[in-house]
Amino acid sequence: MLTVANADGSTDNGSLIDEIVREGARRMLAAALEAEVNSYLAELADQRDAAGRRLVVRSGFHAERTIATAAGPVQVRAPRVNDRRVDEQTGERKRFSSAILPPWARKTPKISEVLPLLYLHGLSTGDFVPALEQFLGSSAGLSSATVSRLTAQWSEDHKAFQKRDLSKTDFVYVWADGVHLKVRLDEAKACVLVMVGVRADGSKELIALEEGYRESGESWANLLRDCARRGMRAPVLVVGDGALGFWKALREVFPDTREQRCWVHKLANVLDALPKSAHPAAKNAIADVYNAEDKDQAKAAIKTFARQYGAKFPKAVAKIVDDEDVLLAFYDFPAEHWVHLRTTNPIESTFSTVRLRTKVTRGAGSRSAALAMTFKLIESAQERWRAVNGPHLVALVRAGARFDKGVLVEREEMTAA
Repeated sequence: MLTVANADGSTDNGSLIDEIVREGARRMLAAALEAEVNSYLAELADQRDAAGRRLVVRSGFHAERTIATAAGPVQVRAPRVNDRRVDEQTGERKRFSSAILPPWARKTPKISEVLPLLYLHGLSTGDFVPALEQFLGSSAGLSSATVSRLTAQWSEDHKAFQKRDLSKTDFVYVWADGVHLKVRLDEAKACVLVMVGVRADGSKELIALEEGYRESGESWANLLRDCARRGMRAPVLVVGDGALGFWKALREVFPDTREQRCWVHKLANVLDALPKSAHPAAKNAIADVYNAEDKDQAKAAIKTFARQYGAKFPKAVAKIVDDEDVLLAFYDFPAEHWVHLRTTNPIESTFSTVRLRTKVTRGAGSRSAALAMTFKLIESAQERWRAVNGPHLVALVRAGARFDKGVLVEREEMTAA
């Protein structure tokens, strides 16, 4: 029940708007729980005992509990179900379990997403509760002991992720990059080695997330060998920065995989070799290369760039001319995929939000915990990743289909027919 607002628009429990939101959330949750139970009862209405009495009936409510949500603390009384059916295999009573409000739940998943951010921002686990009190209006369900158990579980989740079987997932495309997050790693030059892949159905998935050295071929080789040992199949194309120590390792572990250099990184490297006064025109000239309609036009644009800048800035031109093959590899794939394959943006965009929320910390905290927190953030973000354009074409790429100027080339027998 809502209370009367004070003259300043507040209530005894805080802002009137916050209270309205919490009351609305409470009513919606109660209605959803009732509908869920009613559906369960209706589905099993024909289940009766020898005397004709229903085996599954309502049985009042569970004790009220407080759930920490993004709207603040919400009080809930979940409906109780008396299910007298017996599982024939185990001999145990069957139980109703709510998919909306699992047993003993004290917080929504969104709150769990906030905790890794707090840790990476420099807070210790003991600081979580007072930090979240202002946001939630209550520390219900977020004691220091609870948080410690969660962080321990996240570390175990990350370890399990690093050991999971990769043989059942086919990654056709892969993006690779070394990301500096300024989290609690062992050395200042260390970073997080990241690999994100595109499955045959066009969806994206985090493949690997491990501490290492961005320029170290051995760090990348160890990661790739480990993925291969766990059953990872050689991808068709890998996209990455040309300065990575990754490429030598890739040729060793997956020699048949094609290489595509990231145009965002390449553009930055070329501009570093040019005076600032030349940057605007050079950017447009380079954009004409990776935005060309096909590979032939892209090659022509490279020649134009070389004529314009070769005499004065040979080092800048060489950065593109020498890498022409691996800069234009994406043109051999479906045109729908070009926008995805010419940069490592899928990694950069994902980690940009993490970077903004992290800083160098010198307090207590372990390397494994920091990696686990980063992993949980990316795992959460992964649920919102969209599939690549033309997802149905990814399987054709794996099957060896040929694309000319971005368009699928029909097989000779089909063309002849």
